[in-house]
Amino acid sequence: MIDYFTNKTILITGSQGYLGTQIKSALASASCRIVAFDRKLPENSSDTGKAEIRYVQGDVQDPAIWDQLLDGVDIIFHLAAQTSSRAANENPLMDLQANVVPVLNLITACHRNNRFPDILFAGTATQVGLTESYPVNESWKDEPITIYDIHKLTVEQHLRFYAKNKGRAVTLRLANLYGPGPKSSNADRGILNWMVRQAIDQQPLMVYGDGSFVRDYIFVDDVVRAFLLAAVHMDQTTKQYFVLGTGEGHTFLEMVTCIQETVKRLLGYKVQVQTVPPPENLSPIEFRRFVADSSAFQNATGWKADVSLKEGIERTVEYFIKETAQ
Repeated sequence: MIDYFTNKTILITGSQGYLGTQIKSALASASCRIVAFDRKLPENSSDTGKAEIRYVQGDVQDPAIWDQLLDGVDIIFHLAAQTSSRAANENPLMDLQANVVPVLNLITACHRNNRFPDILFAGTATQVGLTESYPVNESWKDEPITIYDIHKLTVEQHLRFYAKNKGRAVTLRLANLYGPGPKSSNADRGILNWMVRQAIDQQPLMVYGDGSFVRDYIFVDDVVRAFLLAAVHMDQTTKQYFVLGTGEGHTFLEMVTCIQETVKRLLGYKVQVQTVPPPENLSPIEFRRFVADSSAFQNATGWKADVSLKEGIERTVEYFIKETAQ
């Protein structure tokens, strides 16, 4: 799979973010050129691997930056984003400018420069809204109930229009992503990782209500592999979106209990799990019940999730224990 990227120039926006760092690391083993674009430069850029990596500092909200970034680019992993659903609801215009306008500027620059790279976009499973049952696949009608998801859906639709005209593009709607990597800048994203950090710090793990709402937790390595396969099989994936998850549902309480047990086994102490009433202003999307049906993506690319929740939590706890000790 990695040979597909040989001699290609790949732009990663949000390259210092949670998913961007992982995709950059995976591509580093290919003989390719990576343009790593982010608002901040890495503190330590001692990269290893075959890839030639060039770091560019800037803001995706700057419309002039895209002409520079597009030069010679074959593939774009567009991962730069404002990721707080709460902030989006409080300030819709801010979220529009952060998450939608940059993609419109990108597409405009593609036409202006007559260069149409493949574009891969990170969507979210919550774009579909609240579903009455699960598993959920691409046949479900989208009825987003947050500004964040409305804007994600807007970007997805613009990219499908781009793909129907000159270029190729695909969106992967991600279930609950977790695993080793940089800390999220927003407290309302990456709940499993946040719970792991709380447990390692011997802080109680808070569960709203009885914790019976169901989630599909997908390990970051499986997501990285999915993005790479989506690029490799762009002939099959373009003009579409795919729901990406493991196909296995776990209640929130199951997830928290697994973290509790893993931390006890590895560190010797048992953190407390506390059930508390949910805040009155909590969005209904936080109580969704969701499991992904990713069979369409599997048929298109051969991908399937490999890491179970138990294994993924153990690997995540081990990673953050080492990080804390440094």
